[in-house]
Amino acid sequence: MSFTQREARRIIRKAVGRVPEGEEIRHLNIMPMMDMMTILLVAFIFQAATSATALTAGAVQLPRSLSADELPEGAATLIISKNGIVVEGESIVSVSNGDVDASQKEGGSMGIKIPKLTNYLANLRGQQEIKLREIPGYDPAKAPPPELLIIADRTTPYRLLLQVMFSAKQKEAGYKHFRLIVQKSFPLKPASK
Repeated sequence: MSFTQREARRIIRKAVGRVPEGEEIRHLNIMPMMDMMTILLVAFIFQAATSATALTAGAVQLPRSLSADELPEGAATLIISKNGIVVEGESIVSVSNGDVDASQKEGGSMGIKIPKLTNYLANLRGQQEIKLREIPGYDPAKAPPPELLIIADRTTPYRLLLQVMFSAKQKEAGYKHFRLIVQKSFPLKPASK
């Protein structure tokens, strides 16, 4: 069957006339897009916090050890870098020339307690205890004492390490056990003959 050009146009016009015109868009539902953006925002914030801790810890040159002890679960992590003291990714006080500024220490330049660090660790420990109490069968009397993992550069002055440990050991913070994180070193094998 063959159509002339005029007949073909008439059939097309007729077919177009039968197709209903689409509804006019009067509003745009952006709620699914907002939900997606919220999820992405939370993911980016979490990634930024994780990256900041990794960046701080990556700048620390650890001393070497032959020990192979496992790290405890639930212990708080404190990083002493050349620029500051960071607890669980949160920068607490700055460090300059291997020492905390005198205005940040109780007793000035000769003081060894860093109140801002003590208070932060006390709040952190309180939050950890609230989470532990929610666990069924948790007995505070049988629970191990809280531990603080300290990651410090091998060039960290002993006095700064002492100030951090003293501040964490205060009654408010209550940390009694410390682990100094070191880089695993493998013993040298004797030369073969």
